[in-house]
Amino acid sequence: MESEICLPEGVPIQSPLDFAPIFIELGALIIGLAVLSRLARRWGVSSIPLYLIAGLACGKGSLVPLNLSKGFIQAGAEVGVLLLLFMLGLAYSGDELKQNLRSGLPAVALDFVLNFPPGLLVGFLLGWQLIPAVLLGGVTFVSSSGIIARLLSESDRMKRPETPTVLSILVLEDLVMAVFLPVAAVLIAGGGPTRILISVAAAVISTGLAFFVAIRYGRFFSSLLTHQSDETILLTIFGSVLLIAGLMQRLQISAAIGAFLVGIAISGPITEQSVRLLSPLRDLLAAIFFFFFGLEINPRSLLPVLLVASALAVATTLTKVLTGYWSTYGVKLGLHTRLRAGLTLVAHGEFSIVIAELGVALEPRLGPLAAAYVLLMAIGGPIVACMVR
Repeated sequence: MESEICLPEGVPIQSPLDFAPIFIELGALIIGLAVLSRLARRWGVSSIPLYLIAGLACGKGSLVPLNLSKGFIQAGAEVGVLLLLFMLGLAYSGDELKQNLRSGLPAVALDFVLNFPPGLLVGFLLGWQLIPAVLLGGVTFVSSSGIIARLLSESDRMKRPETPTVLSILVLEDLVMAVFLPVAAVLIAGGGPTRILISVAAAVISTGLAFFVAIRYGRFFSSLLTHQSDETILLTIFGSVLLIAGLMQRLQISAAIGAFLVGIAISGPITEQSVRLLSPLRDLLAAIFFFFFGLEINPRSLLPVLLVASALAVATTLTKVLTGYWSTYGVKLGLHTRLRAGLTLVAHGEFSIVIAELGVALEPRLGPLAAAYVLLMAIGGPIVACMVR
């Protein structure tokens, strides 16, 4: 006798969740990115600009808009950025980081002096209030750690003589953002001097403590992660990256800095295992991140601000080149290498967009202008960086 399942009257029978559309969307997206990657390899250029252009062509207001499951894809894209920064941190030990940070302080000071004023001045020329103009200065100041990390990895530049200087500048820029973002959020919310001081103190103390733990107790941390099983190491390291990044984000510090510090803390034989196990996942999720960034931009909103964004892009390309050129002076490198260091710093990305999103409520034009500027720098940066090999 067959049994029947009886439900109370009025209770709907729920059908199983249909994952087919999600599978189809993700499959088509990843195959498309694979085609772009093949083209980039064939043409000898970075794949990042191709991913960004593809996202722009398929995003809001485009000719061929895609109806993707954006919540899921965005989460994966953010994880891709964290893995980029984690793998970047793996390349350097705690001692190397301390040395690079000391040598990078004058460089990042010059970086701020050269690259913050263009955005600030343009904001004032457009008739903006002080806070939106300051935010635009932050947009033009900070380079993209995610894009530049991918660029260095793709073009086999991790062992180039100028790379330690470039990385020290990127790390210090991110640390500046660890203070800049909380202060900006408080100013936008209308906080007073006391609240600003508390936010700055919390950001500085939390970041300093994280660096101290990563540098001082890195070997102990690595010994806890070491295991014979690749599966165990993969799960442990991946979970640690997400956990630390999430905690840093909760403390109003960049999650990217947290992922970078986990990479710094890991040393010894486990480093090679981490690179081997996580590189494929990093490449997949990072490609989705750059595509998703382009996907979120409405091409129609870029036209009214394209001229101003182009002028900013030209000006800050020159100032970023000057930053890299001057910063590598003491390393006694040749003209060609110093120029390559400056061109590597041109790309802007994730932090610039975060800054712009903070101030859109105060100045609606900040969002489209920052998007146009970042798009130009994110596409042009890898291209000009590959011009000098």
